[in-house]
Parts: sequence; C-alpha cells; structure tokens
Amino acid sequence: MIIPQRSKLVMIGDSITDCDRARPIGEGKGDTLGHGYVSLINALIEATYPLHEIRIVNMGVSGNTVRELKQRWQTDVLNLSPNWLSVMIGINDVMRYFNRRHLREMHISVEEYENTLDELITSAKQSKVEGVILMTPFFIEQNSSDRLREMTDNYGKAAKRVAQRHNAILVDVQQAFDQYLEHHYSLEIASDRVHPTQIGHMIIARAWLQALGYSWQG
Repeated sequence: MIIPQRSKLVMIGDSITDCDRARPIGEGKGDTLGHGYVSLINALIEATYPLHEIRIVNMGVSGNTVRELKQRWQTDVLNLSPNWLSVMIGINDVMRYFNRRHLREMHISVEEYENTLDELITSAKQSKVEGVILMTPFFIEQNSSDRLREMTDNYGKAAKRVAQRHNAILVDVQQAFDQYLEHHYSLEIASDRVHPTQIGHMIIARAWLQALGYSWQG
C-alpha cells in the first residue's frame, strides 16, 4: 500500500462518492462512510492492513460539479488537513449539457473542468497534502459513440492530463467498467448508466486499490 500508516485520507466527489454518507462526519445511522466504493475501500484496507490505521473521511456531495467542488474546497478539503486526497468528479459536468440543456450558464466546458481541477489540486499540494489520487469520471455504456459516453471520455482525458501534470495517482474507472462490459450488459450494474449497484461500486473499489498497490496478503 502506497499510503503510509496513520494517514488521513479525504475522498471527495459527487453522488457516487456520497452514497448517503453521514452528516456531520462521524454521526448518523448506518455506515458513516456511506454504502458505496468508499466504504468498500475502507473495509478492505481495515481487514487486510489492520496495523495501518488509515482514517478515511467521505466528503462526497450528490449532484456536485467541479464548480460546486471549488466552492466547498476550503471547508471540505483544506480545513480537514488530509495527508492524502482522492477526487472523482465530472459526470455531472457532462450531464448538465443534457439535463439542463437550455440553462447554458450551468454548462461546464472541458476547458473549465480541466482548469478548475488543476487549480484545486494545486491548492491541495500547497497545503501539504502528501499524495493525490485522481479518478476518471465514467459512463457505464459499451458504445463509445454514444454522445454521453463520448463526452465523458473527453472529460476523463482532461482528468488524466491533470493527473500527469501533478504526478498524481490515476485511477481509470472508465477502463475498469469497460473490462466488465466486455462480458456483461450495462443495465445489469446501473439502471441509469451512472449510479452503479454494489457490484459496480466494487469494480470502482478494486480499480482504486489496484492503483494504490493493495495486496490481499497485506
């Protein structure tokens, strides 16, 4: 595992990260980390690396674009003083072109997405964040010519460019889903092709852990 012992890891994003996490942090019923990939990652790390004592904090907020992420970056990332940071954002930036078609002021171009993401990662590194993990947005669709899928791929390429510029760890979530879709239909794991079932969340968690050097042997 690349993340050192006793690190504080903040994981931030939209609804796919949120997954009904507790608010405020540490309070509420059920799993305070939500019921998605964040909780799965935490469980697998805890089970396999019991001496690492990595604290994971879920700061996902449903419906967020990179603009909303920027608005809460200070309170939800910098003020928490994480050692490590994991970011997955972008599908809502794509969706605004379709579900807010006439509200053009809500549309976020690839250029704005990339520049804002670059700015946020720069500020995190300046605040002494030791390691950054960038996850690509994804759309669970086999047909790469699908308009939504094609746009999502473009935003994913932007996330990859930001990761390369900042020497961040990249988790290609779209690729992980594409490998699964070679054998299964998309609606099996996401009725809307965006919000995955538990199997889909495990695909995300697996890709994330593989990128971080996770081993079942601990």
